[in-house]
Amino acid sequence: MTKQLKSAILIMAAFLIISIALAPSVMSFNQQSIHKSAPQLLSDPFLQLPTETSVRVVWFTEFPGNLHTVAYGRELNFSAIANTTKLSRTREDSKSRVGNQVAEGAVYQKTTFRNIWRHEAEITGITPGKRVPYQVTSVREDGDKITSKIFTLSATPKPQTPLKILLTSDHQLKPTIAANLQKVKETIGQVDAVFFAGDLVNIPDRASEWFDDNRGGAFFPCLQGSAHYELDKNGVKTTYKGGDLIQNAPLFPVIGNHEVMGRFSMDRDLGNQLSDGIPRTIAEEIYQNNQLRLNLKKDPNLYQDWLKNNSFNTDTYQEIFTLPGEKKYYAITFGDIRLVSLYITNIWRSASLALDVRGKYQEKDSDLNKPERWGYGQHIFEPIKKGSRQYNWLERELNSPEFQEAKYKIVMFHHPAHSLGENIVPAYTDPVQQIERDGNGEITSVSYEYPKDRDYIIRDVIPLLDAAGVQLVLYGHSHLWNRFISPSGINFLESSNVGNSYGAYIGTKKRSLPKGDTSGGRSDRKNYAPTGDPNGLEPIVPTIAPLLGENQQPLPYIASNDITVFSILDTGSGMVYSYYFDTRQPESSVVKFDEFPIIND
Repeated sequence: MTKQLKSAILIMAAFLIISIALAPSVMSFNQQSIHKSAPQLLSDPFLQLPTETSVRVVWFTEFPGNLHTVAYGRELNFSAIANTTKLSRTREDSKSRVGNQVAEGAVYQKTTFRNIWRHEAEITGITPGKRVPYQVTSVREDGDKITSKIFTLSATPKPQTPLKILLTSDHQLKPTIAANLQKVKETIGQVDAVFFAGDLVNIPDRASEWFDDNRGGAFFPCLQGSAHYELDKNGVKTTYKGGDLIQNAPLFPVIGNHEVMGRFSMDRDLGNQLSDGIPRTIAEEIYQNNQLRLNLKKDPNLYQDWLKNNSFNTDTYQEIFTLPGEKKYYAITFGDIRLVSLYITNIWRSASLALDVRGKYQEKDSDLNKPERWGYGQHIFEPIKKGSRQYNWLERELNSPEFQEAKYKIVMFHHPAHSLGENIVPAYTDPVQQIERDGNGEITSVSYEYPKDRDYIIRDVIPLLDAAGVQLVLYGHSHLWNRFISPSGINFLESSNVGNSYGAYIGTKKRSLPKGDTSGGRSDRKNYAPTGDPNGLEPIVPTIAPLLGENQQPLPYIASNDITVFSILDTGSGMVYSYYFDTRQPESSVVKFDEFPIIND
């Protein structure tokens, strides 16, 4: 970046940002929410971080309470006291659908904090293979007790234990999620774990999306069988409740782009903040140029808070879940599986080339000379390229005895490695910024290129996975089902058609691509594939019951807003089974349409 551009950024951004710079780091998170809850648990309990002798039980309330406990054992005769923490960033805004707010701004005219407390108890002394009944109780300040139903928990399973794992992603309160998860429970019964490849909700700081969106399809209710989402298909209305899954099975998520909030504000709606992330390096430049004004005493905590509040953060995601080791990426052994979960996602930007769009390939025309409003393209949140901290961690993990000795070696992240979807283009790399100026030095265009040969997933990550013998890579992001297999035998599965679909780009359907570069010529078209998998693999046609296209030929994908898909890893058989359900025919049966072994002979 040129010194002239840096200077422009620093001067112009400072005026906008300094006014809110210190607010997030000194604000009180104890403001009273407009939302008033009945005396009840905000969620059923769910399970986290199983070990050979323990597991965590987590639940939420809208009151701090005096005592929160888990009773467990055959007669519920043992007890564990929960540790309580308050979520620091959960809020509601004019676009929330919660309580009595069924229209924009009906209750919340502005962004408002919502007080939510998280309770976590560690249950110890349990044995793999034995399910233990448990029940949670929260005592309010007025002495009222609220008690959950009785569920069961267990330690992490021993090797050679046959398991059924739900493979899913991209729920985001989409219309068919409750139906999808209800059919999981009806078809499979109780699963042993949920592997979730990111995009759990739309806006992570909007509390109701996790707990009680009044349209009936919030995250926890759908996965806990307490949803009430009404689908209207061809005039037939059906209400789905989801499936009671995670009360009895641990949930293992990864960070998708919808788990990352952008620059913090109490003056803008939460959706605006989600899309307003900027690279940490840009925030650091602004801070360094204004350090005396922002942090005269050079307080390191204030420095870190300022950077986070003025770039991006995953605080709510990290506060909700208890995950192994490094919470943003981690590895865990579960039965015969070694699961490696990576932080591979970037901010989503529109592919539109309209002048009024801040997108993947350009800055908004009216913002060209206002760098403080730039989005900096589709920038990456956490580095994964060779030499980065995450890459080095991954390299060590893949060489660890825990990974090498596992029967099933699985890697999960959000951004696709191979896909027919739209979101795999452009390449997963740092945007290359190009700036054009006129004779007076005024900026006339700001564009971004993404060289395909610098795709960090393909160039840096996949060779590590190949060398380590990874058998299955799970991801999402484009809201469709398709799968691929590499020449070395890695299975790549994108099983994210659980809600709406963004389509499959194959045949005559083409992705939105940049038209030209800053020199007035054409962009290097080899960087941007209009159709197919840009990384060179052919999609595999489902092996049992593929859907048919208009020409009655079998389709190698499912991309539908009516047909919802789920996939199950069965470690007993070593197979992955995929099923679909047509919500237009609510009385129809679930169809198993594909299966494949994850260990290839």
